[in-house]
Amino acid sequence: MSLPDRRLLLVHAHPDDESINNGATMARYVSEGAHVTLVTCTLGEEGEILTPDIAHYAADAEDRLGEHRIGELAEAMKELGVTDHRFLGGPGRFRDSGMVWGEDGNAAAGENVRPDAFWAADLTEAANLLVEVIREVRPQVLVTYDEFGNYGHPDHIQAHRVAMYAAQLAGTRSYRRDLGARWEIDKIYWTAMSASHMREGLIALRENGDTAFEDWDPDQMPPFALADADLDARIDGNRWVDAKLDAMRAHASQIAVDGPFFALSNNLGNQVWGTEFYRLAVGERGPVGEDGFEDDLFAGIR
Repeated sequence: MSLPDRRLLLVHAHPDDESINNGATMARYVSEGAHVTLVTCTLGEEGEILTPDIAHYAADAEDRLGEHRIGELAEAMKELGVTDHRFLGGPGRFRDSGMVWGEDGNAAAGENVRPDAFWAADLTEAANLLVEVIREVRPQVLVTYDEFGNYGHPDHIQAHRVAMYAAQLAGTRSYRRDLGARWEIDKIYWTAMSASHMREGLIALRENGDTAFEDWDPDQMPPFALADADLDARIDGNRWVDAKLDAMRAHASQIAVDGPFFALSNNLGNQVWGTEFYRLAVGERGPVGEDGFEDDLFAGIR
């Protein structure tokens, strides 16, 4: 299998997570000729349906949302130019685990988790499926969530665990030779949000008279928004922000196209959505700019 010199792998929990968190990054690297692989761990069967005409697809009705979201993801990937997108173990191998909101404002697993849910998956079994992908596409860079899944969603946490464990196993020469030749990933990033960037965006929205996020306090950022000192890379994706927004629109069952995500002027939309941040979890930091960030996830990789 002949692949470009630069290869990026992203591991996400549900369809739409990739576009919201990393859409501009993915579109940028595709445009630059890198091979971008997306692995999605579930079909997102438990998602809240925002489009009334498919309300009957809900998990407690016809339970067809997952198959619908396969199509949404395919359309989103067309917008980003990503041609290599897969479901971990194949579509439906692991089911969306669902979630509940805790008193602390974070997500958590519910009391009754189905045995086929991703949260209940055997870690080694799930990791082995990803080991095979890693050894096939041989990425230098892997992107996934942090240990808390950014806000506590059980599937995000499990995706983190699977990705980190699979990366370790894939780099072990003697481990499961039947899954391919050893491959060690140079850099692993956890997707993140910048508290300062979010604060500046909220202030700009208010100064512009936009009330879409009026309940958010610029002086009280959520826990998943991190100080810049804890972030390592900032990807300027303004050239690709339209592709990102179009990819988000493709996930219409989950993201309201007339909702606050899109109620932005072009300039503010670029400011809010065009920049994506990352924490470096494994590997050496490459050269940084005057702002203290890497501007390329492949920085420092030879």
